[in-house]
Amino acid sequence: MTWLVHVPVLLPVLLLPVALWPLARIATRAGRPERAARALAAGAVVTAGSGLVCLLLVAATLADDVPAIERYAHLSAAAGGQPLPEPIPDPLAVGAAGLLLWIGWRAASERHRRRAVARSLHAAGPADGDLLVADWDSPRAVAVPPVPGRRGHVLVTSGLLRLLDARERRAVLAHERAHLRHRHDRTTAAAGLATAINPLLRPVASAVDLLVERSADEDAARTVADRRLVAHTIAKVALAAHGPEAALGFGGSSTVRRVEALVRPTSGRLRQGGFTVSGSACVSALSLLVAAAAVAEFAALLQAWLPTG
Repeated sequence: MTWLVHVPVLLPVLLLPVALWPLARIATRAGRPERAARALAAGAVVTAGSGLVCLLLVAATLADDVPAIERYAHLSAAAGGQPLPEPIPDPLAVGAAGLLLWIGWRAASERHRRRAVARSLHAAGPADGDLLVADWDSPRAVAVPPVPGRRGHVLVTSGLLRLLDARERRAVLAHERAHLRHRHDRTTAAAGLATAINPLLRPVASAVDLLVERSADEDAARTVADRRLVAHTIAKVALAAHGPEAALGFGGSSTVRRVEALVRPTSGRLRQGGFTVSGSACVSALSLLVAAAAVAEFAALLQAWLPTG
């Protein structure tokens, strides 16, 4: 840990997550949203994981303050040996340890929140096949992810069914079933966990959320063979939905962007998806390289700590 003393903090913890921001912006316009969502989520997980490893290594240098190691250092110095190296200032290592505790709390909270949401959705009642109709006035539709002992299903409200005609209902069901088929809950959970580890990845997680909705939109459009019908359904439900949450993953500008992606030609957007995949792979590779170099430096430091015989 010589030249890598501050690089572990600056690169995978601060700089590399920011490098994913422009990729996230480009990805939201990709012609293949499913592929772009998976690439972005994977890049976020690798980057967050590499930063976590580097923080662990920085915090682990506090071990030189352990009484047993201090006694060994004094004995080694008294015998004419080399003093133990001090690669990381203690305040930086203490800060890294504090960050790790905060990250652990955030990750546990994120996992608990997602599990609680899934349990509450399953508590609405048993599904008939893969569909549950809840007698609620608010227009809602959601893909309920599987939990241990329970299969995933689509939950729609009676308010939504009254709002839509038969073709629009088919589009909604196709959208939600696409979420189940592609296991989008896992993709968004991975991006959410990465954000819990490193909040700088929040724009990436937001892009992943939009991309999985766009992916489900594309599947619905193929099922009903009418892109404009799906776009019309999205806009119709968005206007009718009320309250802080909306059906079909609506929220803010995402509705407009999804409608635009459906009504505009998809030609010319495939390169944006390819750029997202290759860019995410490059950022992931650099993150792994920095983490591997930090581990190698820490191993060399650990050898200096060990008795030579």
